[in-house]
Amino acid sequence: MASIKMIGIGDEGKLSLLPMYEKWIDESEILIGGKRHLSFFPEYQGEKIVIEGGLSSLVDRLRTETKNVVILASGDPLFFGIGGYLSSKIRLAIYPYLSSVQLAFAKVGERWQDAYFTSVHGRSMKGLAQRIDGKEKVAILTDMENSPNKIAQYLLSFGMTEYQAFVGENLGNENERCRWFRLDEMKDAEFSPLNVVILKKIEKNPSWSIGIEDEEFIQRKPEKGLITKKEIRTLSISAMRLKEDSVVWDIGTCTGSVAIEAAKLAREGQVFAIEKNEGDLENCKQNLVKFRVDATLVHGKAPEGLDTFPDPDAVFIGGTAGGMEEILDSCCNRLNAGGRIVLNAVTIENLSEAMSAFKERGFHTKITLAQISRSKPILNLTRFDALNPIYIIEAWRQEGE
Repeated sequence: MASIKMIGIGDEGKLSLLPMYEKWIDESEILIGGKRHLSFFPEYQGEKIVIEGGLSSLVDRLRTETKNVVILASGDPLFFGIGGYLSSKIRLAIYPYLSSVQLAFAKVGERWQDAYFTSVHGRSMKGLAQRIDGKEKVAILTDMENSPNKIAQYLLSFGMTEYQAFVGENLGNENERCRWFRLDEMKDAEFSPLNVVILKKIEKNPSWSIGIEDEEFIQRKPEKGLITKKEIRTLSISAMRLKEDSVVWDIGTCTGSVAIEAAKLAREGQVFAIEKNEGDLENCKQNLVKFRVDATLVHGKAPEGLDTFPDPDAVFIGGTAGGMEEILDSCCNRLNAGGRIVLNAVTIENLSEAMSAFKERGFHTKITLAQISRSKPILNLTRFDALNPIYIIEAWRQEGE
C-alpha cells in the first residue's frame, strides 16, 4: 500500500514547510498539487501531477497507486479545501499549514472562534445575503470571479452597509498587503487574486425574526391583502419542517412573505419562488432586497418553470390558479425523501380537491383549520376582527412507500 500524505503549504512556498515535510516531499515519487504549488519545487525529480478540474480521476488513480505520494494544498486542506473530499475517498495522512483565514485574523488582531465562515471560491455567491445577515463577524474565501469588489457590490445591492471590510492579499508572501475598506470604497478597488475578506459589523441593522408583521411587506396597491397573513405564515412554515440546508419551493409567492421567512430558517439552503402576476413579482423583488434574501424568483404560472428548480425538501403552495393537479404532479414526484408539501386552501372545494389529489398520489395528510382573530381598538375598548379561515394541509410520503 502506497504512502499518501497531504501537506498544507503557504504562499511563501518552501519557507512555510517544516524540514520534515520537505524531506517527505524529496523522498516521494509523485508530487500532486496546483500549478502554483508545484512551481515551488522546480528541482523535484519524481512525477508531477497538476490538479485541474474534477478530482474523481485523481481518486481512481490514487486507489491503485503503489508509489509514495505527496499532495500539496493551500493552508489547511480541511478548511474549505480538497482534504475533506479526498480523505472521504482514500486513506491519507494530512499535515495542515495555517489557513488564510487564520492568518487574516492574526493581522486584524481579533479572535476568530466566534466568526461565521463561508466560501465563494469556485461557487456561486447566490444566497450569501441571508447566510451572513445579522452576523457580527464574517470570513469569506474568494476567487478571481468572486473578488472583494464583486462581494462589495453584491452586499450593497442588499443594503448591507453596516459592515467594514478587511482584505488580506498574498498573506505570508513578500507581496502581502492588508487594508480596511468601507464597502462603497471596496467595490471600486483592485485586488490580487489571492486574498481573504473579513467583514466586521460596525453599525446596527434591522433584524427580522419569524413572524414579520404583514405591514412590513410591500404589497399590491390600492388592493392590499394578497399576502399569507403572519399567523398563517408561521403555522405553514412550521408544517414545512425546514432544516438549515433545505431546498424550498414557494409556488404563487405573491409578496414573497413565505419565501423570505423560509430563507431565514434555511440559511444554508436554497429558496425558489414562482409568481404569475407581474405587479406582485415586482413587489416580491423589492421585499427580497428589503429583508436581505437572495432567492431565485421566476415569472410564470406553475407548473411551468418548476423543471428549472432542483428537487425540493419542502414546498409551499399558496395558490394554484386552477392548475392544482399538474402542480401536485410535479411536487409529489420530485419531493425529496422526508420532505413536506404544505398547501393553503380558502374554500372547502379546494380543500376537497387537494385531499383527493394527495390521496391519489399516495401521500398522507394532516389538516389544520386556522381561525384567527386580531384585537382592534374601538373607542376606549377592544374588540376582535376575524381573518378568513384557512385550511393548512400538510402532506408527506412515508419512508419506504
